Amino acid sequence: MRNPLTPLGGTEMEVLREVWALGRATARDVHDRISARRRLAYTTVMTVMKNLADKGYLQYEPEGTAYVYSAARPPEEVQGTVLSGILDKVFGGSARDLVQTLVDQGSLSEADRADLRRIVDRLEDDPAPPSDA
Repeated sequence: MRNPLTPLGGTEMEVLREVWALGRATARDVHDRISARRRLAYTTVMTVMKNLADKGYLQYEPEGTAYVYSAARPPEEVQGTVLSGILDKVFGGSARDLVQTLVDQGSLSEADRADLRRIVDRLEDDPAPPSDA
């Protein structure tokens, strides 16, 4: 049995990011934006958007002869869910190992490192969030 790393495929995430960026979008809107970067059939975008709606990531309403889609779940929620899955499956739940891998791979720019320092400083200044215990 296949155990996917994330609940969404690459094209699904790409389409979802475009809808988040636009706020409200038709399949044509999303296709036009993706087509500026790479070839992707319009019918593929339509199918992916319908599938994302079926999975609860998008919602839609008819407008004339088209459907207008919007996010059913905010980006932070989806990103958190996807990252949690990767963190558990790839890094055994260790956020430290994930960040260390980013550092070791040279994936962090100087600006990224400065942002991370600010985040860590803010964590040290703020009290820990309440636990569910």
